[in-house]
Amino acid sequence: NNKELFGAIAIVLTFFAYYPYVRAILVGRVKPHVFSWIIWGFTTLSVFFAQLQDAAGVGAWPIGLSGVVTIGIAILAYSKKTDTSVTKTDWLFFMAALSALPFWYLTSDPLWAVIILTTVDLFGFFPTFRKAYHLPHEEHVPFFLIFMIRTIIAIAALENYSLTTVLFPAVISASCLLLTIVVVYRRRVLTV
Repeated sequence: NNKELFGAIAIVLTFFAYYPYVRAILVGRVKPHVFSWIIWGFTTLSVFFAQLQDAAGVGAWPIGLSGVVTIGIAILAYSKKTDTSVTKTDWLFFMAALSALPFWYLTSDPLWAVIILTTVDLFGFFPTFRKAYHLPHEEHVPFFLIFMIRTIIAIAALENYSLTTVLFPAVISASCLLLTIVVVYRRRVLTV
């Protein structure tokens, strides 16, 4: 089955992307913004459950795995005292992410939760974009490129295509591409 093959490839790419990223954190080469990773972990796990409810099948599993690993990276980043600055806006995004679950419960429709969580996850990129703009050498470009490719393959693995199942991974993929462009551009500007 092609869906299962795509799902397996996406899972392998998930590990392939995260392994060097975790190593780079451990040696201090990469200093992720802790709060971004907390927001991403929460939103990713929530979207995983929404995708399951909307029959995403094996295509949801890479998203679920990413949610678990993302929480692990937030914990690692915090323990390594990387970028732990938290602004009022960061708290606002986190509270918005938390609001998605009661909204999902009240409407019984995972689509609304996915829309809220995708928006919050996108806003969760802002602290990392801000940091990447000022300190582009503290971000790991290969991670975001592999993650973008992995997410596109995860979309191909979905067993049900709907706004509920596709919105989140499509936006994440585009965000990873944009972040990569910002980092590469800023590295060039700062070395001139």
